[in-house]
Amino acid sequence: MKRFAHSVDGQPEETWEPLSHHLAAVGKSAASFADLFGASPIALAMGLLHDIGKQSEPYQHYIRRPRNAGGPKGPDHSTAGAKEAVTAYGKYLGTLMAFGIAGHHGGLMDGSGHEGSTLPTRLVKTIEHYQGWADHVTGLPAMEAMKPAIMGLKPNAVDRAFTTTFLTRMLFSCLVDADFLETEAFYAQSLGENRPMRGGILTPQHRALVQAYMARHRRDDTPVNRLRSDILDHANGKAALPPGLFTLTVPTGGGKTLTSLSFAMEHAAAHDLRRIIYVIPFTSIIEQTAQIFREHVELGDAVLEHHASFDWDQRRPVSGADEEEEGAQGLAKLRRDAENWDAPIVVTTAVQFFESLFAARTSQARKLHNLAKSVIILDEAQSMPVHLLRPCMAAIDELARNYGATVILCTATQPALRVQDEALPQTDAMKKAGQWEGLDIPEDRELAPNPQALYDQLKRVDVEWRREPVSDADIAARFAKQPQMLCIVNSRAHARDLFDAIRGQEGAVHLTTLMCAKHRRDVLEKLRGDLAMGKPVRLIATSLIEAGVDISFPEVWRAAAGLSSIAQAAWIETPMS
Repeated sequence: MKRFAHSVDGQPEETWEPLSHHLAAVGKSAASFADLFGASPIALAMGLLHDIGKQSEPYQHYIRRPRNAGGPKGPDHSTAGAKEAVTAYGKYLGTLMAFGIAGHHGGLMDGSGHEGSTLPTRLVKTIEHYQGWADHVTGLPAMEAMKPAIMGLKPNAVDRAFTTTFLTRMLFSCLVDADFLETEAFYAQSLGENRPMRGGILTPQHRALVQAYMARHRRDDTPVNRLRSDILDHANGKAALPPGLFTLTVPTGGGKTLTSLSFAMEHAAAHDLRRIIYVIPFTSIIEQTAQIFREHVELGDAVLEHHASFDWDQRRPVSGADEEEEGAQGLAKLRRDAENWDAPIVVTTAVQFFESLFAARTSQARKLHNLAKSVIILDEAQSMPVHLLRPCMAAIDELARNYGATVILCTATQPALRVQDEALPQTDAMKKAGQWEGLDIPEDRELAPNPQALYDQLKRVDVEWRREPVSDADIAARFAKQPQMLCIVNSRAHARDLFDAIRGQEGAVHLTTLMCAKHRRDVLEKLRGDLAMGKPVRLIATSLIEAGVDISFPEVWRAAAGLSSIAQAAWIETPMS
């Protein structure tokens, strides 16, 4: 019986994909992904072994069954490759590979434990006989070819054990994405179609667009505009520094969003980095940032906006050259790019980013390998959750240390995450050795010129702390006297109650995360127009408006919160002229 990896329902076997063809194609594709971080031999072996369980007769009978025939799901075909990986490459390297091979459909498993499936239980599982698998595998690399990928890894600065764990995830990502892409390509070709188009990487044209935009909008007519130009020039002047960790500490109003994009583009060009990943904690600012990049900077379809609130129908391709939305510029391509972040510029949430770094599911993890040799901008870096800070820091360090990525911690209120800050807790061993935990980011890796001085130069508001409690009735009374005012509260329930108190006042409106993305965008757009024309705007909002939303009020009230929230709220206030 001839062995196939994939069948085509209703078509003769001559059109099906031979097992040897699929194994070779996935191995080659996975190896090309892993080549960016020097692990292509390991990824090649994983690709060649991942589906050898399809050699079994029960599996071959299964794929010959018509799809509408019903019956049980197909036999386990992923455990076989995991077993052979351990046999061929030993306990350490073979197990590392086995995690990805055994999980390439169901997801990564735990290495131990009593709940759910674990890798050790899979490796001793009784499965269908798959003798003869070697007849379908050509070019399985020797262990000696794999050793440099392991020996060349530098220990993680936060957790030394994290290095091997992260390599396992990166290889898993290479394998599952290669399997998805090659399977997708086979079924497209079986229908007489070309391999589906994907997004691609940065090009000189993208850099030219950013340079042209920055040149068009450069202004030196006011002290603030001259300061913004100085910040931009200073950051771009450091683009030649080696990839790694950077900070960009610029108070709100200093132009850090576009400065970080400009530096990222110049830095990528200097070091042949492949894409820019812009990570933002809140969807309210993601929509705004992606719109600026896409429409104002004119990067168009090079920008992939990926978050839970993204409206695919609203964000149709800007080229207008694809009526059926299925070609190179179409929505179908944008959806495919979102699956694995195969795009020159990705704007995404911190949740999407960090969940992908630690995901077990194939659909989330497949994008991970595309972070290698990328520029990753972590906007509002102070918003990383404290209870997850250590694993987040370990992942950031690992990407920069072993995967050729540059990571920029970009914020107006820089958290003390550096070793040099001597602020994070010390273990007993660290205390004895006089060491501190954190990311090693020397002073010369700060992209802004003299951040402390920038705070003085960009100061434009006064913050007044009311020691006595301020009631909702007091706020409503203040709204009645001030036609343009914003009040930020800490919960949606409080926002609703306070809005009810001012509902009858002219220009009263509220803004919360319960609003859908389009509604929120429409409300903000109207508010900006009304403010510019001097109309009454009495806005009640939750903290979503603090995350860099482009809007200003002459007076802002903020319910008691942390200093970072108060600082962010202060920059929404513009003194009346």
